[in-house]
Amino acid sequence: MADPDSSIGFLVGDVARLLRRNFNRRAQALGLSQAQWRALAYLSRQQGVSQASLADRLEIQPITLVRLLDRLQAAGLVTRRPDPHDRRAFRLYLTDRAQPLLARMWSIATQTREQALAGMPIQRQRMLIKSLQHLRQNLLQAEDSATANSQKDRRIRNAANA
Repeated sequence: MADPDSSIGFLVGDVARLLRRNFNRRAQALGLSQAQWRALAYLSRQQGVSQASLADRLEIQPITLVRLLDRLQAAGLVTRRPDPHDRRAFRLYLTDRAQPLLARMWSIATQTREQALAGMPIQRQRMLIKSLQHLRQNLLQAEDSATANSQKDRRIRNAANA
């Protein structure tokens, strides 16, 4: 039987869960749910993203995101603007009011990261980041390849059924 403590998947999952819990504990005073701060964090990285794309990135259903965005918009943190290319869609932007909150979030994230990396030499920290970036890139390429193969298989099936 495999040892979960030696499994990359288990370790990365555990570390991610513990980082979120640590951050959540520190961020309680901000008055945001985990889903809300995650949405704000993604929006800070990509202003103007579509609602559908944000739902996909957050791995939540679009209707769930709509309710979450309603609350963020009511709080004056997010604004929806019509998509110039799709009249059924909206693009999402942070308001100026969100900026101080984001600054506090990033400060809390720094504290969480520092606690997680305490006692680890800077060279090992850099190696860890590079290793995780490498894993992410490999998995993104595998996902892209699987999507391309799936689309190719679908075209072949459609052509055979035509």
